[in-house]
Amino acid sequence: MNTNIWAKTILSTYRYLQRIAGAIDKMIEDRGLFSRDMSGANFTCNNILNLSEKLIELSERKIKLINLKILTEQALESCGESCASLLIAKYIDGKKNMEIIEEKGLSYRTYFRRLSDAEGRFESALAHKGFNKEKLEKYLFSEKWILEVKNRIESLRSNQDLEVSERKLDHLAVI
Repeated sequence: MNTNIWAKTILSTYRYLQRIAGAIDKMIEDRGLFSRDMSGANFTCNNILNLSEKLIELSERKIKLINLKILTEQALESCGESCASLLIAKYIDGKKNMEIIEEKGLSYRTYFRRLSDAEGRFESALAHKGFNKEKLEKYLFSEKWILEVKNRIESLRSNQDLEVSERKLDHLAVI
């Protein structure tokens, strides 16, 4: 069953959003500093235009990622404390299923039922804020690393263990 794919994707990528926004800041800073060293024949009108367009593109990308981070936090708040804590433990803190089961004192079946419910609530909270599946696909179409995480989650159709390794996410985040 292929449910809550966007919820799982957004939650799985949440912890990387701030890091990537910081990397974008560094790229903007580096490009800005590099531009002051350009002069004369090297600093044509086209170079100024290209640099300006790239800085604007990077700034817009950062804004998009920060907005996604805020949207995620607001959607988690809307889910209620018990659902949010389960989602945070699994997706943001990166804990293994068995670790969460033991910490929360749940049976295996109860844990997965609650997890599925929490993912559904999170996805509903996103949709309530205007970010349904179609809007998220359109909004994030240029974030290839997020789409790669989504595709990986979709390919793991069984609900038994949808954890994506931190190393894999690190790799996807720089694509």
